[in-house]
Amino acid sequence: MKFFSFGAIVSAVVISSSSLALASGLSEGTRSQLAGHIAKYEPRMTEVAHQIWSNPELGYLETATVDALTGELEQNGFEIERGVGNIPTAFVATAGSKSGPVIAILAEMDALPGFSQDSIPVQQAVEGIESGHACGHHLFGAGSVAAAIAISKWMQENNVEGQVRLYGTPAEEGGSGKVYMVRQGLFDDVDVVLHWHPSDQNSASQGRSLANVSAKIRFRGESAHAAMYPERGRSALDGVEAMHHMINLMREHIPQETRVHYIVSNGGAAPNVVPDFAESYLYVRHPNPAVVQDVMERIEKAAEGAALGTGTEFSVERMSGVYSVLPNDTLGRVLDSNLRTARQIEWNDEEIGFATELQKTLRATPPLSKVGEVEEYSFGEQGFYSTDVGDVSWVAPTVGLGTATWVPGTATHSWQAVAAGGMSIGYKGTRLAAETLAYTAAELLQSPELIEKAKAEFDEARGANFSYSALLGDREPPLDYRVTK
Repeated sequence: MKFFSFGAIVSAVVISSSSLALASGLSEGTRSQLAGHIAKYEPRMTEVAHQIWSNPELGYLETATVDALTGELEQNGFEIERGVGNIPTAFVATAGSKSGPVIAILAEMDALPGFSQDSIPVQQAVEGIESGHACGHHLFGAGSVAAAIAISKWMQENNVEGQVRLYGTPAEEGGSGKVYMVRQGLFDDVDVVLHWHPSDQNSASQGRSLANVSAKIRFRGESAHAAMYPERGRSALDGVEAMHHMINLMREHIPQETRVHYIVSNGGAAPNVVPDFAESYLYVRHPNPAVVQDVMERIEKAAEGAALGTGTEFSVERMSGVYSVLPNDTLGRVLDSNLRTARQIEWNDEEIGFATELQKTLRATPPLSKVGEVEEYSFGEQGFYSTDVGDVSWVAPTVGLGTATWVPGTATHSWQAVAAGGMSIGYKGTRLAAETLAYTAAELLQSPELIEKAKAEFDEARGANFSYSALLGDREPPLDYRVTK
């Protein structure tokens, strides 16, 4: 596995200068055309988003969601390839010509378990529903589809050469769905990738995430009566505890930014029985994928030593693995300029009342007026989250934005996010994202020099010796990882 030297990236100076943002290169005519297509489709976009919100589906189980999204795309002239990456709910929808730039748009779709919530400003589950879109992926998917449809229609009306592709990417929440799509080479001929994400503010700043590997390390020993015949037993839990002790000693001797966290997901069933099976579920994170890979390999050696020392056997299953996001300043500035020229969010009295009530349940209460503003552009800030968008960003120049689909102060993965995402506050933020993506795609399709500049930055950031290799190895997609066993 080859990675470039990440030192220059980690030490990059954060640029914060909205005054340096590029002026949008789109003509008023193009902007008006695209905005018109978004406005015409917006009622249907809202219906699709609400349909998905009302039937939340977990990672790799998003069958009804896929039917809804692909149905919209097919009705608007897209060709659909289903089941890509050996994932039944992954798809690629394509429109346009075989010549010209290829612009990809990502569409996430999975919900989270345990977040059932009605679209009201007080916590209240919906009867018969256990999951919920606490990360807003129902909006993500519907908004990306809206943008793709608008771009396709504009390309047809103006005889613009190129392709727009909508990538339906399942199981972002811990399932690493995009990694399997990247590993299969589905992004190899893409020129630029666009994406967005629900948020409590509007921003096209380009930052970095953490690379991440998760694994289940299992120990197997021999059971015995813990009081009568302890000498006949070999404790699998001892193996887990010995490994954890070595990991904690290791913390002094790994790069400072590394994060290792774990739980004992199975430690036995009764204190008076020497457990013959135990399992540790752990994560390793760092800004540099190479460091994550190195630390994980050292942990696997610690597991081997723990097994030898306790007379047990061990196995390692990498559950997921994602690269850090590789940001692109060239594309970020184009996206920022188009976000600023799009029609900003305006709430009516009912929405302001909803937001005011919901903010009473939040720890942070920024001014509600922030939903109509765009945050100052910045580049290079380090974030402390992980996403499978990271892998995409290392095989094609990638850029993303966030729009205010939630009440200011709302935390990601919260019932408050589910509530706002199921009503007009969420839908208005989605419209802004769709419009911004459509403007940006059109500007790139008309400006090959921008694409070349973005690619040059991308190539320099990756380094000449970079070769992509998935952090999760050659394992098959864990299609049942959300299935209750």
